[in-house]
Amino acid sequence: MFDISGRKALVTGGTSGIGAAIAAALAEAGCHVTAAGLPPASGASAPPDTITTAALDVTDDAAIDRLVGGLDRLDILVNAAGIIRRGAEHDLETFSQVVDVNLTGTMRLCTACHPLLATRGGSIVNVASMLSFFGGGLVPAYSASKGGIAQLTKSLAIAWAAEGIRVNAIAPGWIATPLTQGLQDDPARSEAILARTPMKRWGTPADLAGSVIFLCSPAAAFVTGVILPVDGGYLIS
Repeated sequence: MFDISGRKALVTGGTSGIGAAIAAALAEAGCHVTAAGLPPASGASAPPDTITTAALDVTDDAAIDRLVGGLDRLDILVNAAGIIRRGAEHDLETFSQVVDVNLTGTMRLCTACHPLLATRGGSIVNVASMLSFFGGGLVPAYSASKGGIAQLTKSLAIAWAAEGIRVNAIAPGWIATPLTQGLQDDPARSEAILARTPMKRWGTPADLAGSVIFLCSPAAAFVTGVILPVDGGYLIS
């Protein structure tokens, strides 16, 4: 029921952090994976040889068209590209930039990949957030974009169900990545996060992989429009 071997997957934001972990897990599960994103930071681990990498800026329509146009087929799209500008997002230019990457970038990829996915009865998994459910005073753009991801996921699930495309999202909790390094390094903030998290630890990017594989597999054949928290219990506490 969970076999996705032989499927072709595209992971945006797949060269670092959460996206890289998801790309690696899909490859380990037997998928042919293209990890598309910006160049990883110096010192980052190189992707496995089983993963094809491609440079991609999700705000660049022409680059998206070139990438997707070079694919012969596509079964799985994971939209993991995202940025956060903690403390600067009340500036309108910064606000627009964050929304353009996180929300509009996801829609760009979904739209570009739609014909290929419809041919295969494919699956989309978007990366939402705990901030899809509640606000963040320092990150209004990130919160708005992730709230938008949840509604976009539900809307596309309805729109494309008749074509056999399932559209779901995962909503990570507090995951130890470079995007949250500042919070990890702040004892007071980290302690508050762990105090509310019933499982009493930061998540890792690898913690998200199983949920993505489930949502892309035959085991989830009747699942669409779901926003699945993967948060160690943070949302319910």
